[in-house]
Amino acid sequence: MRRKKTSVLFGYSVGKAQRILQSVDHSIGPVLTHGAIDNINKTLIEAGIPLKPSQRITPDTPKELLRGALVIAPPSAMNSPWMKRLYPFSRAIASGWMTLRGPRRRRSVDRGFAVSDHADWKGLNIAVRESGAERIVITHGYRNVFARWLSENNFEARVENTWFEGELSEIGESTAPQEDKE
Repeated sequence: MRRKKTSVLFGYSVGKAQRILQSVDHSIGPVLTHGAIDNINKTLIEAGIPLKPSQRITPDTPKELLRGALVIAPPSAMNSPWMKRLYPFSRAIASGWMTLRGPRRRRSVDRGFAVSDHADWKGLNIAVRESGAERIVITHGYRNVFARWLSENNFEARVENTWFEGELSEIGESTAPQEDKE
């Protein structure tokens, strides 16, 4: 008899995990979460943000419940001892970087799902306009170009160099600040 695998999908604990939770068809079976994600989910629900249900994995979670289940976990859990209890499993990561083959291969996951939380040019401009912000600080992306565009459109905009540690660090890429290529 073939044992069912646990499907583990990795995504940021704040934002990405909730997007996954809201997007997945819950008729597939149990949807469980790592404690870090469950803590964030509880905080969001207490703040009045509705989320689809999920169950936190605890030491008491029956192994039978894990088989065939979808588990949403943060990337930090990927090679941790916590994963041992989920064996046998299939691993996937949800990231905008999954459109590229290299990051998925370097993370040694079975699947990659391209899910990005970044806005395009039009979306960024809408966000600035609708936020009512008078001063904008640009930290990554085409910073100089966007700052110049905003300045030309009567916003106080500046570029700030940061050691942004987002999805790049999760896929093993450099997080050092880089200058724009204009």
